[in-house]
Amino acid sequence: MVKETKLYDLLGVAPSANDSEIKKGYRKAALKYHPDKPTGDTEKFKEISEAFEILSDKDKREVYDQYGLEAARSGGPQFGGAGGAGGFPGGAGGFSSGGFPGAGGAHSFSNEDAFNIFSQFFGGSAGGDDAGFSFSSGGMPGGGGHRSQFGGMPSGMGGMPGGMGGMPGGMGGMPGGMGGMPGGFRSGSGSPPAGPEETVQVNLPVSLEDLFEGKKKSFKIGRKGPNGTAEKTQIDIQLKPGWKAGTKITYKGQGDYNPQTHGRKTLQFVLQEKDNAIFKRDGDNLVYTVPLTFKESLLGFQKTAQTIDGRTLPLNRSQPIQPTENSVYPGQGMPIAKQPGQRGDLIVKYKIDYPISLNDAQRNAIAQNF
Repeated sequence: MVKETKLYDLLGVAPSANDSEIKKGYRKAALKYHPDKPTGDTEKFKEISEAFEILSDKDKREVYDQYGLEAARSGGPQFGGAGGAGGFPGGAGGFSSGGFPGAGGAHSFSNEDAFNIFSQFFGGSAGGDDAGFSFSSGGMPGGGGHRSQFGGMPSGMGGMPGGMGGMPGGMGGMPGGMGGMPGGFRSGSGSPPAGPEETVQVNLPVSLEDLFEGKKKSFKIGRKGPNGTAEKTQIDIQLKPGWKAGTKITYKGQGDYNPQTHGRKTLQFVLQEKDNAIFKRDGDNLVYTVPLTFKESLLGFQKTAQTIDGRTLPLNRSQPIQPTENSVYPGQGMPIAKQPGQRGDLIVKYKIDYPISLNDAQRNAIAQNF
């Protein structure tokens, strides 16, 4: 029996759920309550994300099942007694969010944490227009920071202050011990050596028209400064005509400040093409679908096709058209990024509305004429 089921209820799963069921429950709930969705609820979204963070971590889930939510947030039950405030001999007080004594209480789960978890799980935002969309350096609108894994400390924070050292005797076999903790427990060699700056990817949705024209896009980026304070900076991205989905634009030194390396993280924007109501992109070509009635497919038609740069092309036919037939207009597609001045083709396809039933007169007419 588990002590409470609140977190399981938030994800819509049973306390016996396996990892796959927990991920499935989070996916469904997070997409429903993400603040960018019509059904969005910021507070509910945060609760769902915290539930997933705890239940997807084996150790935290075990603590939650036995002792409840507050214990899971604190890293373990808050025992008192002669052994010290943390339940260990000579303890420096309580459990931290990582379950170590002396850190001064539990980590407070924030909206930023929720967005970071969502970004890592889905690899991007919940959607929405890019115009006026405030991206964070953690990869989600309105957030900040970046998590290296679910349930872990945000990357770039370096773990606990002062790095990891040797634990004094009698500490229950905990790996590593604490270095640089207030009031003692310092026996390590300090922080680990600085490595290369982390690259944080941000999905950037762009319209097909903007990729055709090569527009300039400007965004306000939320990031953390040297003192951990929130700050904003503007990023200008000059799109090149013909760029495709998956194109990466890298900005070094524009992300969160990393106190370990004394530098800023690298931001990398990854282009995502928005769906277009008129055209479907196929490499450098554009596909335009024309609906036809069954009568038009047999007797012919007069219609027009629209081009992506706003012109119209006549489509005339006086004879029957085959369902698989296409019309190709060279040089009316997307610009070819590596061949300036060149464009792909516009491919016109036809979608014929065949009847699903025929009356006797229609059947007789077809039988007599075909």
